[in-house]
Amino acid sequence: MYIVKRILTMLLTLWVIITLTFVIMKFIPGDPFASDADVLPEEVLQNIRAKYNLDKPLPVQYALYLKNLAMLDLGPSIKSETRTVNSIIADGLPASATLGIQALTIALIFGLLLGIIAALNHNKPIDFLAMMIAILGISVPSFILAPLLIKYFAVEWRLLPVASWGSFQHSILPSLALAASPMAVIARFMRSSMIDVMNQNYIKTANAKGLSTPRLVIKHGIRNAILPVITFIGPLAVALITGTFVIEKIFAIPGLGKYFVDSIFNRDYPVILGTTIFFSTILVVILFLIDISYRLIDPRIKLTSGGK
Repeated sequence: MYIVKRILTMLLTLWVIITLTFVIMKFIPGDPFASDADVLPEEVLQNIRAKYNLDKPLPVQYALYLKNLAMLDLGPSIKSETRTVNSIIADGLPASATLGIQALTIALIFGLLLGIIAALNHNKPIDFLAMMIAILGISVPSFILAPLLIKYFAVEWRLLPVASWGSFQHSILPSLALAASPMAVIARFMRSSMIDVMNQNYIKTANAKGLSTPRLVIKHGIRNAILPVITFIGPLAVALITGTFVIEKIFAIPGLGKYFVDSIFNRDYPVILGTTIFFSTILVVILFLIDISYRLIDPRIKLTSGGK
């Protein structure tokens, strides 16, 4: 029952996002064909607008869009006449997903390790060093870190290629630049949560009974401390997997970010709507999977129609 309710909530959320995006986009001043008004006759512009249903009343446009969307058809691109929104997303997703998954993996592995090490060495030099690294990761934006990585690793030391895409080596620097900030945030989350868990009475009792430190940390400490971190991972995973626009621009990565930014400047309504719907769908699905994962990590958590 809980899963059915969550699926219905997901569908309702997506419908609200689609409706709001559609209405807001239509009321933004401007026209995707404004730049062509000086070179094309008015009759031609009217025919073009009719082709994309822009000459119809707003409710009719909305109904037609929902009808096509129900068939998983996001429509044609206005500015790229030979391409559809589906094909644009299919072209840009592999690069963005590869970059995002690698960055998420780096952020999770090193962020969790850094947080655990800092918590187990609370108020010791290792703790201060780990938190100093975390503060630097949060303080230095990715658009500043990325040029620094390019300068040293690609230009001066010539260890890695840059400004291209096609091999694993091309993805290392942008993944590092993208992972630095979330890694630092995960480390701070994990440290705070781990310190709180390790000070609980049941941890002290288990320690007094002679439970080995590795087993105590892994079975009781990490398992309970990681739950708050998982809540943060949902939106973070979506942001990384769907691509970060600035990083894609700096490293010339042909991802979704390029198409999304270009569509905003060109007033390409179908691409704006399509990418927004795609991003939103990934977000609600990942949040749903995270809710389910709570039960897998901690069997004591019961998922019901009334909550956890």
